[in-house]
Amino acid sequence: MIARAAIAAAFVAACRDELDAPKPGNVHVFADGHRMSVDDFMRSADAAVGPLTESGRRVGQRILGAVEATRAAVGSNTNLGIILLCAPLAAAAEIATTELRAAVADVLENLDIADADLGFQAIALAAPGGLGHAARHDVRAPATVTLRQAMAEAADRDRIAHQFSTGFADIFDRGLNRLDAAVRRWPDPKWATLAVYLGFLAAFPDSHIARKYGIAAAEDTHRTGQEFEIRLQASDDPTDLLADLLAWDRDLKARGLNPGTAADLTVATLFARRLNEHLAAGA
Repeated sequence: MIARAAIAAAFVAACRDELDAPKPGNVHVFADGHRMSVDDFMRSADAAVGPLTESGRRVGQRILGAVEATRAAVGSNTNLGIILLCAPLAAAAEIATTELRAAVADVLENLDIADADLGFQAIALAAPGGLGHAARHDVRAPATVTLRQAMAEAADRDRIAHQFSTGFADIFDRGLNRLDAAVRRWPDPKWATLAVYLGFLAAFPDSHIARKYGIAAAEDTHRTGQEFEIRLQASDDPTDLLADLLAWDRDLKARGLNPGTAADLTVATLFARRLNEHLAAGA
């Protein structure tokens, strides 16, 4: 089990680390974008961390509380995906003894209809771009299934929902492996974070882009992500890529394309790694 203060610190640090990396199309310290700034995201993290890490709370309560706090702080949806991913991780950190992944599986297995109802309220309040109407389990209607079951309905079109069906496999199997390798290779944390972000972009079309702009735009970004992923992995000094990364960043933002799902998965990966470090240290 990890103390609440440590879980909270790990969450805020993960959000800050993600912003420090030059993630093309997403907000970062090198460039704002999409009418949002780095300050918006840090104020969002500071607002969300309290309800997200409140001890003993259900996952649905954490999600809704964090979204409400974010809305009050910045007046817009900056972090819904981050909250949806990090709420189960935070709940799992409270009960984990030696392995975070097993605790996450337990948390997901015990999600109930009340969690879904609160989660639906949070999603409707955040009103993410491209949110349409679903034939079954629409977030504007009362929940009739558990949060995990509702997420399973959307898993084929939303990579964040997909995590609830797979026990956060993208985080534990892809993100953490990529992050561990990158940390060993490059001493500057921003390049390790970028490696995780590009790894997600290269692995699958970003579902946030697909939802807002269609699968063709998502696949185009995916292909360019694969090219940059190859270049990063072949580079001894990633600073050589910075100018090209920022040029692609400007192009994506000019077209309104934000690989938000890749960014959200990156934050969750950074958060999970910090929680694993606390567990390894017996904290």
